Amino acid sequence: MAQTPNLLIKNCKPVGDGFTGSKTMDIRIKNGIIDEISDSLSKSGDEEVFDAQEAYVSGGWMDMHVHFREPGFEHKETIESGCRAASFGGFTEVACMPNTQPPIHTRDVVEYIKKRSEKEAVEVHPIGCVTKERKGDSIAEMSDMKDGGAVAFSDDGDPVSSARVMRVALEYSSMLGMPIINHEEDLELSRPGHMNEGTVSTRLGIEGTPGIAEETMIARDILLAGFTGGHIHVAHISTRKAVDLVRRAKAEGIHVTTEVCTHHFDLTDEEIDRRHFDTNVKMHPPLRTRDDVEAMIEGLQDGTIDVICTDHAPHAIEEKEVEFIYAPNGITGLETAWSVTVKRLLEPGKMELTSILEKLVKNPRTILNLSVPVLKHDEPANLTLFNTHEEWIYSEKEVRSKSKNSPYLGEMMKGRAVAIYNKGQFVENILREQ
Repeated sequence: MAQTPNLLIKNCKPVGDGFTGSKTMDIRIKNGIIDEISDSLSKSGDEEVFDAQEAYVSGGWMDMHVHFREPGFEHKETIESGCRAASFGGFTEVACMPNTQPPIHTRDVVEYIKKRSEKEAVEVHPIGCVTKERKGDSIAEMSDMKDGGAVAFSDDGDPVSSARVMRVALEYSSMLGMPIINHEEDLELSRPGHMNEGTVSTRLGIEGTPGIAEETMIARDILLAGFTGGHIHVAHISTRKAVDLVRRAKAEGIHVTTEVCTHHFDLTDEEIDRRHFDTNVKMHPPLRTRDDVEAMIEGLQDGTIDVICTDHAPHAIEEKEVEFIYAPNGITGLETAWSVTVKRLLEPGKMELTSILEKLVKNPRTILNLSVPVLKHDEPANLTLFNTHEEWIYSEKEVRSKSKNSPYLGEMMKGRAVAIYNKGQFVENILREQ
């Protein structure tokens, strides 16, 4: 991607960091640094000019839960294609999960990912494994991975099933000041479920995964975090009782944070019936009930849920085009996250724009101990330009990911990311002809 160190963004509406988004202004960037935020700035020297046409601009968004598949599964996604999907969705930074081959369980793999992403406008932060080879037996080399650039630890795709191992992991990671992100699933209760266990799974005759499989593991990890003083981050929360557990733990002062995927505050298990077993609505945790969806929104509203994420999980077409019970779990989400958020949170008045942006800009970085971008003079320019009204169709032509396993393909979207600026690079997200 071409470097754009000097850029004048005209007619944008800054929001956050004291800006309300109500006033159209200009932003001048010099050598990748915000030089001015003011009214009616004029082109200076060799800088490029971009007319934002009254798009909002905020600090760059971050998705702290993605799967970029490299190394090992490049037929699904690569770091390059994942970054394309991220920038199209408005994300300037992501944290990638370690269920690769080899897993991100040693410093050399962490540094490989950092090196492979250097040229991209999107900053990629590797999440190291909790245990060696993600086998759940012995703790990986956490300190060494931190020195190489890891920002957290997780065996995502698999839970840390052993309470003994999780206790040691929390004690050790707390000394490093880093969170453990657990895939909250009691395998004794969840397998071999293929969707949410409930009335829909009974009607369809598919073995289900009950919510208690998630809730039991969350309860255990909350207790261990309280006991050790460590920081547990609950990945992709999905049930009402799970949100209640986190809410009570926060009230007790336990260091627990959590995230919710956009599909978990949008879709329900009824989609599996409605879409006739479309494998692009199969993920884990599975889509839950309408009551669970409402609980996700309530958790976002009251601050129990800290972060909006995607769990972007690309799979090749041939892997998903099988019978429902044989299909792998996971969907792509980076490219549609903002439109789903507009539809479910902003447009119906469930949340204000500034509150939503906290969960996309500030909170994920605070949890991962990363610098939060600021709309301020002399700060590095790390920006997302976006709107909340533009209608567009998420067709296959718009897919930047290497995979197309999305339940939103063909649907009308509202609101999209217009461009990002990060690492001295400006990426304009131009819609292709429908």
